[in-house]
Amino acid sequence: MNDTEKAIPFAGTSTSRSAADQMEKVSSQIYDLIDVKGKASDSSPGITDCAGKDREKHFRVFHSWSFYPTSPSQLNEAMERLKGELPKSGWKIVEYGPDTSKNRNLSLTADNDEKKTSLNISQRAKNDPPKLSLMLVSGCYEIPAGQEIERF
Repeated sequence: MNDTEKAIPFAGTSTSRSAADQMEKVSSQIYDLIDVKGKASDSSPGITDCAGKDREKHFRVFHSWSFYPTSPSQLNEAMERLKGELPKSGWKIVEYGPDTSKNRNLSLTADNDEKKTSLNISQRAKNDPPKLSLMLVSGCYEIPAGQEIERF
């Protein structure tokens, strides 16, 4: 589901609120996989357009959040846990390695065909404090007939 490699999948019919609630559940499952002491940023999912689709009928959900380990030394452990645990939970790792930034942050991209969701994790070791930046993006949803897309 990496946007640059293949078409965005159809995620089903849903209200934007229900789809956002589902995305929060997926984020919580990923948080549980980290299994390292720390805290997550407090953020909510948002709604965006589906490229090339009618914006009144189709939408995608995104959820961007960060994980801050209690100890900076646990940042590598958190990333390694995700690399090992995500495939056991239906995620296919499609890219892993340093990104093209000046800091050459370790980056992981994974797709979950069942959940119609793509995930990118960037290990920001040089940030103060060090963190994992996570971005989840859904496939394209269609709003049920008679409903309107809530944008938040």
